[in-house]
Amino acid sequence: MRSVFAFLTVLLLAAGPGSGAWADTPATTSASAQKARLDKLFSDLKRQRNDKAAERIAASIWREWSDSGSASIDLMMQWSQKAIGTQDFGVALDFLDQVTTLDPGYAEGWNRRATVHYMMKNYAKSMTDIEQTLRLEPRHFGALSGLAQIMADTGHRQSALEAWQRVLAIYPMMRDAQAQVSALSEELAGEGI
Repeated sequence: MRSVFAFLTVLLLAAGPGSGAWADTPATTSASAQKARLDKLFSDLKRQRNDKAAERIAASIWREWSDSGSASIDLMMQWSQKAIGTQDFGVALDFLDQVTTLDPGYAEGWNRRATVHYMMKNYAKSMTDIEQTLRLEPRHFGALSGLAQIMADTGHRQSALEAWQRVLAIYPMMRDAQAQVSALSEELAGEGI
């Protein structure tokens, strides 16, 4: 399988910009336009008090995050998702390593790789990729949720609570985060008695 991956990677890289189907199109939006859309979506998400409407806004944010601006990277992200779906984590990591190498400024590449490492219980590697994701996109509630889950899984409940609280500061209507903050707050308060 690695030889297939290597062949496909060489094919993608050889195609390069301006070479037909693999090329990025002029319709690809600029980073500044995407940032403006994200800023508006995050503002709306923070103010929204209807959980279903907030979920729709969050889905729009995920769509923005998923658009790398590169057809080649978007294709590798799709391939990585298929590999994750079949639990072929090694192949997924191969694609995601290429994504983070080709565009180290693409936060979702780092976040997806953090998720794969988490699924493999490689918590230290996942944390490193979460850190990079948050360096590039501090509002990445998905990465913060992953951080909270790792903290909870490793017995660091106070840190998990703090991470979930950071999620709620960005996405106040996230039901899972609300439930986690409530449960962890009760647990930690009970320990203090």
